[in-house]
Amino acid sequence: MRAVQLTEFGPAHTLRCSEIPDPTAGPGEIVVAVAAASVNRADLLYRSGRYHAGPPLPAVLGGEGAGTVAGIGPGVTGFEVGDRVVTWGASGAPGCYAEQAAVGADRALAIPPEVELVAAAAVPIAWLSAWYCLRHLIKLGDGETVLITAAASGVGSAAVQIAQDVGATVIAVVGHDEKASWVRDLGAHHVLNRTRDDVVERVRDLTSGRGAEAALDLTGGETFTACVRAVGHAGRVAAMANVALAPSTLDTRDFYPKNASIHGFQINDLMGHGWDPRPDLTAILNGIAAGRFRVPIEKTLPLEQAGLAHELLESGEVRGKIVLTT
Repeated sequence: MRAVQLTEFGPAHTLRCSEIPDPTAGPGEIVVAVAAASVNRADLLYRSGRYHAGPPLPAVLGGEGAGTVAGIGPGVTGFEVGDRVVTWGASGAPGCYAEQAAVGADRALAIPPEVELVAAAAVPIAWLSAWYCLRHLIKLGDGETVLITAAASGVGSAAVQIAQDVGATVIAVVGHDEKASWVRDLGAHHVLNRTRDDVVERVRDLTSGRGAEAALDLTGGETFTACVRAVGHAGRVAAMANVALAPSTLDTRDFYPKNASIHGFQINDLMGHGWDPRPDLTAILNGIAAGRFRVPIEKTLPLEQAGLAHELLESGEVRGKIVLTT
């Protein structure tokens, strides 16, 4: 089968599509004929050698994808050949940058007929991350105000819609003016430009001085510091990324006097410690099927153009997700 196999860490142009043996379904596994695989920032970090986790090389990239069941291993029930499924894991596992992938049956879920495979492939990592942070960690409620950074990203565009769906007022942060109207169309009530606006001061202005009830930081570095400062009394901050690859300067006086709380989130660590995302993913997919949510896809590219997909995502110009198709 064709697959994008990483044999050494390096820049995007080192990614090559090659022929490798077809996978087989072991005990508790299914083989998925992959129709689409989403590209995530974790893939970029893993490819470059800067990711904090991941399997040893050589490895097939791709932590999430969608397709049809092509094989069923011993002990697996609940699936039939031909079922439409979405699967998820970590960068380098289950290896969805390929025509087929062997995945644990507990890491696969049936897709509602109303949801296209390309859209489903882009859901698990981004949408589960946003959902868990907002619904379980922050426990965002109706009438509250939430600050969301990198709001035009895959996770950010999901978070804006999830927050709006629970009745929150969304203050979104983007890096380019051309992304502002796009994020408003997703449901953001206010959009700030991080290159021009003082985010902390603007949040205070928009909340009549009280600060936001919650913040979701998807950037890291000094953006995380701003999120902590932007929340008010009993504010909740969830931090789930450091794509800035920069340290954060955190003064305890920015959060303890107002009884604020800070939550960390990392999806692979959470799943490794027993979290079963299937109930949450079912709720998300049902929301997409019902038309409450939409999955923004910036571009679809063939598997052979995985390197280009990485370059586009690294450029910072992408809105939503990039998906590779087989």
